[in-house]
Amino acid sequence: MNTPASAQQAVIDVHAHVLIPALQQRAAEGDPEGFQALQALEIRRNGPESMAASGAMIKERWQQLTDLDRRLADMDAQGVDVQLVSPSPSHFYYFAGPELAMTLARQANEAVRELVQKAPDRLNGLGLVPLQHPHLMVEALEHAVVDCGLPGVEIGSFAGTPGDPARTTVELSDARLEPFWSRAEELGALVFLHPFGCSLDERLDRFYLANTVSQPAENAVALSHLIFSGVLDRHPGLLILAAHGGGYLPTTIGRSDHAWKVRPEARRCAEPPSSYLRRIFFDSLVHNPRELAALLRAAGPSQVLLGSDYPFDMGSEHPVEEVHAAGLAQADTAGILAGNAARLGLAAAAALTVRPTV
Repeated sequence: MNTPASAQQAVIDVHAHVLIPALQQRAAEGDPEGFQALQALEIRRNGPESMAASGAMIKERWQQLTDLDRRLADMDAQGVDVQLVSPSPSHFYYFAGPELAMTLARQANEAVRELVQKAPDRLNGLGLVPLQHPHLMVEALEHAVVDCGLPGVEIGSFAGTPGDPARTTVELSDARLEPFWSRAEELGALVFLHPFGCSLDERLDRFYLANTVSQPAENAVALSHLIFSGVLDRHPGLLILAAHGGGYLPTTIGRSDHAWKVRPEARRCAEPPSSYLRRIFFDSLVHNPRELAALLRAAGPSQVLLGSDYPFDMGSEHPVEEVHAAGLAQADTAGILAGNAARLGLAAAAALTVRPTV
């Protein structure tokens, strides 16, 4: 077993998932109609071919998603010392009403805490908050961070209407989220942005476009809402980590900068949009060494952290090797693998005695 000598030396994977079967059962029992509507929406968005392939993939990787010993063995094989584990995004359940939503958030937070406590020298974890109910997000955040001792929470790129998940009602620019951003900033809590689902719906229902196109697009849309609405101006200490290298935005930010210059409705943020990339953190999961190098140029080497999306098939089975293969400067590689996460205070749960604020 790879036990790091110190948090500064630990190779930390900030993007790894766990499946919580009991959470799915609670969601299905708590609101059968809402759960069925979500399933129907997923079938419509992904198409039958991708749904079948995804079902087979989950069955094949079930042990990796649920068994701790298998997880630790895979981490050893990858050269990863610590995983920051977050619930599978399929557990967002943004269809749930207020009472069920809080029940699910608490159950997810406690399940992640229990997993972390079984291997506190190798794991830490993120909780969930009900994005569809902005007025409940501070309570859920405090439960995750204060009560469960987790370093942050995971959110999607948007939320649908409870009872009608296909209709978007909460974007990350929503003014009702201001108390959540404020409290996350105060706590020094990491907010991990991980898309799940895309409002383009049936346009992406073949060729697995519901993943390959939708997730980068959703990242770009969600980050743009944060930037253009001034959230990052009002909360300069907010710690946002974007999955999948931030999607399309970092390497196509020039168009956003031009809009900021020429369009008054795009000038709600204080600085050109590209400047905010150096306030956002990104994982390294872009599947291409040229794109990883481009991400570092756009955001700066201090903003990129190792991510694998373990154990899904759209993740990386060799995340450390892929960072080394990009041919980056030695200091930049070391930052991605360990230093940048350590600077954020991300470490195995056993290594954290007092949560730092950044």
